[in-house]
Amino acid sequence: MSEASLPHGFQYASVRDEAETAISGMWLFLATEMLFFGPLFLAWIYSRHWDLTGFDEGARRTNLALGTLNTALLVTSSFAYSLGLAFIEKGDRRRLAQCCMVAWLLGAAFLAIKFGVEWREEFARGLFPGVNFSITSAARSGAQLFYVFYFVSTALHGLHMVVGLCLVGWITARAENFTGERHVPVTVVGLYWSFVDMVWAFLFPLIYLIGRGA
Repeated sequence: MSEASLPHGFQYASVRDEAETAISGMWLFLATEMLFFGPLFLAWIYSRHWDLTGFDEGARRTNLALGTLNTALLVTSSFAYSLGLAFIEKGDRRRLAQCCMVAWLLGAAFLAIKFGVEWREEFARGLFPGVNFSITSAARSGAQLFYVFYFVSTALHGLHMVVGLCLVGWITARAENFTGERHVPVTVVGLYWSFVDMVWAFLFPLIYLIGRGA
């Protein structure tokens, strides 16, 4: 069957035009997401510049081991999804479903560790900003601001992770509907899933690395 004869939306000239529009739309959406996260990261860096001691004190209280483990989980999850995309480009639906399931499980493990273990530990240690904040040294105000950025950023990233898991689960459930010629949703969801990982690539050093050895 030629490309021109493949079914596509009435508003598109061809199935290729439909695919390119969908992918371009996702890139545009991700650009707006960067306009959302970018100022948050810039505010974090700017605030840290004016209170190095407090932000360093906050960074030293974070759990580097869990942060590193979660980073490995997300990177592996993206790799698994990319493998699934490569398989469906060759028409292998079964491998696509398997890779997407692995990606979903790794993403779910990330959320369980971040919010079920790490956040719980931080609340128990009195690291949530407020009157009961456990850091009482001269670095208290800066450390509290560090944890304001920390909790806001990880909550927003976690929300995007939940959306990503829903999308990956949807791809997994519909894996039998895709072919080597028609798998644009797999590509579009892959772009979103990679974006979520990219956001974490910025968060990881801001939370766990910068100032830790000061």
